[in-house]
Amino acid sequence: MTAVCPGVNSLCGNQTTGCRVANPLSWSVFAGRVRVVVPVLTLALIGLVGGLVTGISPCILPVLPVIFFTGAQSTRAEGESGGGVAVAARPVSKARPYLVIAGLVVSFTLVTLFGSLLLSVLGLPQDVLRWAGLVVLVLIGVGLIVPRFEHLLEKPFSWIPQRNPDASKGGFALGLALGAVYVPCAGPVLAAITVAGSTGRIGIDTVVLTATFAVGAALPLLVFALAGRRVAERVRAFRKRQRGIRVTAGIVMIALAVGLVFNLPQLLQRAIPDYTGGLQEQVNESAPVREALDLGGLTNDQNKDLAKCTVGATELQSCGTAPDIRGIQQWLNTPEGAAVNLTDLRGKVVLLDFWAYSCINCQRSIPHVTAWDDAYRAAGLRVIGVHSPEYAFEKEPRNVIDATAGFGIRYPVALDNSLSTWTNYRNRYWPAHYLIDATGTVRHIKFGEGDYDVTERMIRDLLRANDPGVSLPAPTDTADTTPDTADITRETFLGSTKQVNFSGEGPYTAGQTSFAFPAQQPDNTFALDGAWTLDTQNATPTGTDARVRLNYRAKEVRVVLAGTGTVTLDTPSGPRAITVSGTPRSYEVITTPSVQPGTLTATVGSGVSVFSFTFG
Repeated sequence: MTAVCPGVNSLCGNQTTGCRVANPLSWSVFAGRVRVVVPVLTLALIGLVGGLVTGISPCILPVLPVIFFTGAQSTRAEGESGGGVAVAARPVSKARPYLVIAGLVVSFTLVTLFGSLLLSVLGLPQDVLRWAGLVVLVLIGVGLIVPRFEHLLEKPFSWIPQRNPDASKGGFALGLALGAVYVPCAGPVLAAITVAGSTGRIGIDTVVLTATFAVGAALPLLVFALAGRRVAERVRAFRKRQRGIRVTAGIVMIALAVGLVFNLPQLLQRAIPDYTGGLQEQVNESAPVREALDLGGLTNDQNKDLAKCTVGATELQSCGTAPDIRGIQQWLNTPEGAAVNLTDLRGKVVLLDFWAYSCINCQRSIPHVTAWDDAYRAAGLRVIGVHSPEYAFEKEPRNVIDATAGFGIRYPVALDNSLSTWTNYRNRYWPAHYLIDATGTVRHIKFGEGDYDVTERMIRDLLRANDPGVSLPAPTDTADTTPDTADITRETFLGSTKQVNFSGEGPYTAGQTSFAFPAQQPDNTFALDGAWTLDTQNATPTGTDARVRLNYRAKEVRVVLAGTGTVTLDTPSGPRAITVSGTPRSYEVITTPSVQPGTLTATVGSGVSVFSFTFG
């Protein structure tokens, strides 16, 4: 029986679901011309809705002050110098908010779709456009603070005939700069767009998807810009202090640029609960969205042949050249953090292991992978771990470093925080193994746990094929602890957007809520008692007697906890306590010789967050 953790934004559960790749666009020839049938409108709607959800999510918070004060600016403040002549204050610009947002939409669309390709052709670093946008933000900010500097910036364009010089026209340039540095929250829509742009598979479908996503994400920003303009028009203090407004706008622009350099907005986003998690889940889990986005970028020239492999086959197959490892934030266990390139490993057999450190399915699989690395490295096997996070806390490099050391992993690990490599392999599962021969061809794909003897036999076959004289050790004897998933409780999440098996009364939504244990609790469920604060990914007690009760069936129960404090457990085998300290990790709760039903009650101390229960 195979246990897997289904893919992006899915529940890490115990059922295997297929990965369907469908083409929702219908192309036909009529009257000598190619036309696109109605489903393009579906892509436009998906892009717009995905963008709107992103546009109200925490990831836009860092740019809101810039947008607001931009809308509140007049053309010039009273007494400022315009070409050496003092001018009176002009009314707040009517066009500026629209120009800023239009520039952002145009810039974001072009940079996302064509920026990577253009920079590659020119041989420039991939972050040149981002740094250019940051420099422009700083220059505009300084110009707003120092009018003479703004005049110097405008001077090279003084040859352009203007009957009525209007600084609001600079709003479009500001929008272009913001679009180059604006990094919306990653999701399947943006992932599809990014892959399509980076691989050059850009057609009407991806252009429509990108443009509508940009418009959707920009509409909430336009509301803030118009609100700023409205306040400036209606509030006398704003009208009288336009000089101060412009200085403030300049300061927040410079602050935004500096913050982006040091990734401070990411810290802000991590500190604020994702209040759009429920909306994102509904969009991401929609079957039409998944089918449409497979076309939008998940299928590309590098990975299109992976479909030739039957997942879990018992014999070696051939399914194309292995896709690149791309978009890696950081490498672990390599000399000085150097990147690993698959083309440099030709002549070696390679095993790619996609994993996430808090997923129990991966935890049971890792001992087999590390054993293969130890046994066959000298014979020519190279193992590469691709850590593709499911939780936000799994994106923290220090957490992955600790987990890698704890699991005894000595092979290279790539931090695939943007899911770029995950997407390039069209992956959907934790764990997932891709076996690559010495010529660079993918020969076997395995999703989930189990069948380790089959994978190891194929590793040995490929090593012998590469070097008929190789001396191989005896097969590894790591115990296969893959559970019979039909006989145990499925993984149970306590986050408000991913909760599974909740049996209490009332809605289970983000925020502070009081619960009470139900009189009758069904098997394979959990319930809460006391005061709790529910986040999108965890539950944290807000009172002194907060409890969680779990009815389960398993031989092993583990819980993912974070924070500082104590969890007191009343289990079938007796009471015990867990001392929690530090970053989120998995703690053992109970282990029995065989699968058994049971009930456990955990009293969670203040300062401890509960993410999930996993079962073996």
